[in-house]
Amino acid sequence: MRYLLLHPEYIWLAAAVLFIVIEAMTLNLTTLWFACGSLIGMACSLVGLPLLFQILLSLLSAIALLVFARPIAVKYLKIGRTKTNSESLIGETGVVVNRIEEFKTGIVKVKGQDWSAESVTNTAIDPGETVVIAEIRGVRLLVNKKGEI
Repeated sequence: MRYLLLHPEYIWLAAAVLFIVIEAMTLNLTTLWFACGSLIGMACSLVGLPLLFQILLSLLSAIALLVFARPIAVKYLKIGRTKTNSESLIGETGVVVNRIEEFKTGIVKVKGQDWSAESVTNTAIDPGETVVIAEIRGVRLLVNKKGEI
């Protein structure tokens, strides 16, 4: 025990490993930043900074990483968000099967399936025209004619 008190870098390393194990079990991208903070605390220990500075720098860096780096990592790694089948249709093209009337629904075929659809701009779209799916509301597609915004 006395050896660990004289060499706190091993405690910091154990803390980092513990946080990484917790992160591996949860995949929330939360404890990962505390593992990074623990490694910074370990580096401070190796440099010979007092324990209070090690703890402060570890906590401050972990909190800063959690606040600033986590949102970026979540955005690019797309952690915790999986598109449903219908959400994956947004941006896809389809063909109008039954005319979409002004302020009324029609039928659009997308990837071999028929969907109720209405025009985003509330304009009529004739059968055979290609449309782009802009949004999904319930079981109804909101579409634009291909080439329209």
